[in-house]
Amino acid sequence: EVQLQASGGGLVQAGGSLRLSCAVSGFTSDDYAIGWFRQAPGKEREGVSCISGTGRSTYYADSVKGRFTVISDKPKNAAYLQMNSLKPEDTAVYYCRAGLTYLTCPEAYDKMDYWGKGTLVTVSS
Repeated sequence: EVQLQASGGGLVQAGGSLRLSCAVSGFTSDDYAIGWFRQAPGKEREGVSCISGTGRSTYYADSVKGRFTVISDKPKNAAYLQMNSLKPEDTAVYYCRAGLTYLTCPEAYDKMDYWGKGTLVTVSS
């Protein structure tokens, strides 16, 4: 059974940094892509970042480009989202998502069948 668990959220001041982690288990191979999504209060869930199964393809939403970095550490069965220069509008519940696919990002989003529970990030102004 594939399981994902996001962690690392918390309260941070604007301009600060956080690093989210996603623990991954249950995949039968390492060819899984990872996606990070977020949902702010009253808004739809949006894709924030993606890293392909090979790690050679990444994608960032325009709203986070240049501030967030997605990392995949397959030997540790983990993925990370390094978030710098945080803004109040980054406040949301963040989720990791994954799926076995050879697609590059962001097309790999369509093949991510598994979701983890979210972790809350609150950025104060």
